[in-house]
Amino acid sequence: MSPDKNLINTVKDLEQVAPTSHEANQLQEEKNDRRKEMLRRDKGYKENEQNSYE
Repeated sequence: MSPDKNLINTVKDLEQVAPTSHEANQLQEEKNDRRKEMLRRDKGYKENEQNSYE
């Protein structure tokens, strides 16, 4: 009988060190920033020379 693949993946996930709350917040902010950037591009905003949007 072969081991359960889902169980093996769960064990591997549990072996990883969890990020601190600060690290988790930083990762979430990066994700949000990427999403906002994608939405801006879809609306046709153009980046100007000062790296802001018009």
